[in-house]
Amino acid sequence: MANEMTDAMNPYTLPATTHSYLARAAESLSEAMTATDVPTRYACAHVAALRAAAALLAARAHPAPTRGRRQKNAWVLLAEVAPELAEWATFFAAGAAKRAAAEAGSTRAVSEREADDLLRDADRFLGVIEQSLGLAPHLAHQGQLPSHVSSHVSSHVSGHVTSRAG
Repeated sequence: MANEMTDAMNPYTLPATTHSYLARAAESLSEAMTATDVPTRYACAHVAALRAAAALLAARAHPAPTRGRRQKNAWVLLAEVAPELAEWATFFAAGAAKRAAAEAGSTRAVSEREADDLLRDADRFLGVIEQSLGLAPHLAHQGQLPSHVSSHVSSHVSGHVTSRAG
């Protein structure tokens, strides 16, 4: 998908908030990787993706007057500002309710598999965002993922992730 990015940005002219959101996204990924409970892993991974989206929005979005207009969530804005990321936006928007339940302490909101898959997806998404901003993508955490996360890798390589990541 990075090949489709037509708005490659100059990394030297990115706003400080963009760099801040990217750093916070990486911190959230790190928290997700070290989380011992499933709801926290899921919530931190989802927040990492949200912060990565915020980084791109900080760099590309041009605020419009909101008088009389409904506010839009970050995923809707991302799809508008970066249409090439619409599939990612839809995917992460679909997980927002599960994240809210996980943050509220529900232990049945998400399975371990869902949390592990979302962690890998958020990691890939951060790389896509970095590339779209003209930055070198971070090294994927695949080799650093805890064994409970990386054990699902071979069965997760196909499907929706491949279509977004490639």
